[in-house]
Amino acid sequence: MERTGQDKGMLRRGEMHPGTVFLLAAVYGAASFSVVLLLGIAGYVFFRGFRELSLRFFLSVTSALKGTVGIAGNMVNTLYMIILTLAMAVPAGVGAAVYLNEYAGKSRPVRAVSFAVDILAGIPSIVFGLFGMVLFGNVMGLGYSLLTGALTLGLMVLPLIVENTQAALQAVPRGYRQGALGMGAGKWELIRTILLPGAKSGILSGIILAVGRIVGESAALLFTAGSARILPGLGSGFPKDITVLRDKILEPGGTLTVELYLQMQNGEYGAAFGIGCVLILLTFLMNLLLKLISRTGGGQEEDFYG
Repeated sequence: MERTGQDKGMLRRGEMHPGTVFLLAAVYGAASFSVVLLLGIAGYVFFRGFRELSLRFFLSVTSALKGTVGIAGNMVNTLYMIILTLAMAVPAGVGAAVYLNEYAGKSRPVRAVSFAVDILAGIPSIVFGLFGMVLFGNVMGLGYSLLTGALTLGLMVLPLIVENTQAALQAVPRGYRQGALGMGAGKWELIRTILLPGAKSGILSGIILAVGRIVGESAALLFTAGSARILPGLGSGFPKDITVLRDKILEPGGTLTVELYLQMQNGEYGAAFGIGCVLILLTFLMNLLLKLISRTGGGQEEDFYG
């Protein structure tokens, strides 16, 4: 008690222990370094690539015959990859997390499954690419296609969605569970009306993090989706356009990160840095969306639970 009184007296006089000063300096130094590093990377990429950004760059396709450089096809392919991957990974990931967290208990097989999910999250992406090329491309006969790439990325982001959903479900206060069960709610009703709405912001955060990994992946897609830049041939009428958009799933296509790699490989550094600017902007927008969802989701949960 005497030591505590001395510490409070030191704090009132504005004095601090040398160890505390060192730790605060280290923390603020690390934070400042992170900010400087981010600004340095973003600033250099924008300095080299901002001049490449134009309407033509966004609306045209890179073609050696036409002498054009653009990312329209790659943006469409990236959008396809995001939609297809999430359509497969989100239901499976959320369902698996609900089962592991609410139904499976703490048995040894469940612990083994959780351990396998953790290991799966650490496997290098290029290994996923090799596996996806063999299983989906060769064995299933899908070849180089957006669907092959999406199936491979679905396996990659599945652990991320499972872990974030589990963490979000575990963060729901135990009192909500007990109150719902005390009022006679069944297990599924508890999950549907209490747990999932309460964990909504955490689940959405995991989905946005998964989108970030999908957008930033290149190694696995080089083995599975290819690098085509072709835009779907629309303009033949509504039924035909729907068929064209559907059939594109089975065609090869390179995303923005794959195109960046190819442009660097070909020595087109300006175009590569231009794509880098687009990717940094997408990352910024996704993080901003994540912040907004976290704030909005928290407010909605407070309203929901009174």
